[in-house]
Amino acid sequence: MNEDEKKLTTELKAAFAAQYGDEEGVRLFFAPGRVNLIGEHTDYNGGHVFPCALSIGTYAAARKRDDRKIRLFSMNGKSDSFEEFDLDDLEPAGKSGWTMYPLGVVWTFGLRGMLPETGFEMAIYGNIPNGSGLSSSASLEVLTGFVLKNLYGFDVDGVELAKIGQYSENNYNGMKCGIMDQFASAMGKKDHAIFLDTADLTYEYAPVKLDGMKLVIANSRVKHQLTDSGYNDRRRTCEEALEDLKKVTGISALGELTPEKYEELKGAIRDDDHRRKAKHAVYENDRTIRAIKALKAGDIEGFGKLMNESHVSLRDDYDVSCPEVDVLAETAWTIPGVMGARITGGGFGGCTVAIVRDESIERYIEVLGRTYKEKTGLEAEFYTVTPGDGPAEL
Repeated sequence: MNEDEKKLTTELKAAFAAQYGDEEGVRLFFAPGRVNLIGEHTDYNGGHVFPCALSIGTYAAARKRDDRKIRLFSMNGKSDSFEEFDLDDLEPAGKSGWTMYPLGVVWTFGLRGMLPETGFEMAIYGNIPNGSGLSSSASLEVLTGFVLKNLYGFDVDGVELAKIGQYSENNYNGMKCGIMDQFASAMGKKDHAIFLDTADLTYEYAPVKLDGMKLVIANSRVKHQLTDSGYNDRRRTCEEALEDLKKVTGISALGELTPEKYEELKGAIRDDDHRRKAKHAVYENDRTIRAIKALKAGDIEGFGKLMNESHVSLRDDYDVSCPEVDVLAETAWTIPGVMGARITGGGFGGCTVAIVRDESIERYIEVLGRTYKEKTGLEAEFYTVTPGDGPAEL
């Protein structure tokens, strides 16, 4: 652990002891957030994604109990952010708030025949900015699964942890997300991104070699209200477009179409809005495949252009950007030394990710921060990041 992690985990153990009486037998765990470099809203359409885990994420101090109680406490919440539950009453009815993420994972473990024999108590702290689109929820889900795996000896690998996290968010929290966020958190590898085919979960690690450049995240600090409903609406729209296409072709997912084939068949989609949403899913999948080829060839300029195209498509065809994030992306495109910039995550607010030359980072942050404040009245936050590893016991 570096010095920041040592300080953070010391504070977490102290908070655990204050909440639960002592820190005897406590164990420390971490699971990362993620940033997606390209391939947005393709994961539930059977397409490709290209995320990487981050060195920021969610930390937990946890230990087993002798009874059937689950006790959860968050350092990120108010003083009353402690709740207690029963292992024999995990159904989602009547539950709400942040605790639904860890409870949903425990519930899903139970559905898979891995309900813990005793309860546990856990204190968490996350250093992912709230509502930033960097997957704090997936980080907490993967973290909880990793805690259960290690406290109780359950035989689950990283891919299974990702599946459990996605299932719990879909069915316990009602958020119909794809698997990208959980997969990136559970399977992260330092200095690599993950080229994942969500149709069959085949994947490869690709070194992120940005010689003389860095990934810079700009947080709009905006999260619009329609995040969950808007996300689920987009998924439903794509499913309805797919049903129209199935009448004229044998595909089972939009990710199976090339742009050329989509253009040939798009007339089968009866609704104009559905047609635009399907177009994004198909073209974004193609952009992601081309982007990994560009990265492998060392063509960062080409990779950056595909990032820019991705943002335009998410803004104009998929309708998941917002004015504040558009200011961040469109201003970034005008700043020398920026190779590419795009919205990242589910949308409706959150962050952009950019590739910026080292010598331009200071000016990038200064110009973008000033312009964003002038146009929106808001203060952006900036993080220079590198791809990190998956979950770990500390």
